[in-house]
Amino acid sequence: MSIINLQNGLLSARISTTGGTLLDYSWMMDGSKIALLRPTKDGANASSSACYPLVPFGNRVRNNHFTFEGRDYRLRPNTASDPHYLHGDGWQAEWSILSRTSSEVQIGFHHQEADTPYRYDARQIITLSSEGLTLHMSVENTGIHALPFGLGWHPYFPLTAQTTLFAPARHFRTETEGFLPGQRTDIPADLDFSRPLSLPRRWVNNGLEDWSGEALIAWPEKRASLRLTADATVRHAFVFIPDTDFIPAYRHDYFCFEPMSHIANGHNLPDLGDLKILQPGETLAASIRLQPQSYPQ
Repeated sequence: MSIINLQNGLLSARISTTGGTLLDYSWMMDGSKIALLRPTKDGANASSSACYPLVPFGNRVRNNHFTFEGRDYRLRPNTASDPHYLHGDGWQAEWSILSRTSSEVQIGFHHQEADTPYRYDARQIITLSSEGLTLHMSVENTGIHALPFGLGWHPYFPLTAQTTLFAPARHFRTETEGFLPGQRTDIPADLDFSRPLSLPRRWVNNGLEDWSGEALIAWPEKRASLRLTADATVRHAFVFIPDTDFIPAYRHDYFCFEPMSHIANGHNLPDLGDLKILQPGETLAASIRLQPQSYPQ
């Protein structure tokens, strides 16, 4: 494991090669350090991190099974706590440092077929400018067959008493047994982030479809906010707010808003849920930007 520290003016970030994770992203404002993502200690695993990558796709596939181009594919669980292959491989891999400067690092890893049918090369370019943090990720299909691929990120944002989220989307997915996505429905009122809205203090584990690619997380009591923008490849998001039944130590101190290029369980949808078919040698890439600003602005 290597820890990489990036610095640019009042902004700082810390990255671990274990899981390709962010451990911290902070902003010095008026002499105070504002956590823009949930900070964690060196050596933390991905699920305790500030943000981790989703590659070669995010979330779950129903029954760990899909059929593509006449071939049957099966996945194996990659955690002890979930019966599904969860969130790809990047968050459990050791990434190699490809290059680094004081404000940018490039890391990558090669995945061979093991518990999945996927073979691929993944790369992250993490850049800290004076305006904010850019996360760029790409995946190349190094296998011998075409397969559906996706990308995403799993950030953890601080949740305070006054936190609001603005993230316009058109559709919503219910949740079914096994934490899997259900039917497409209208967005519930307490999850309609087409205007700045406080986050509910209840279990939430749902996808937002046709997301605008823009989000604003505001912490009024800290006089700070964070603008998240995604490129055109990323037009879906997942909202996750745990509860104490799922995580006994949870104290409503964070929530997840996960930008994704595709819908969960897209492998089993007729249109693949915006998963991208990559022929051998083809690449999918996506970026998000996290820009802090004073609140209100």
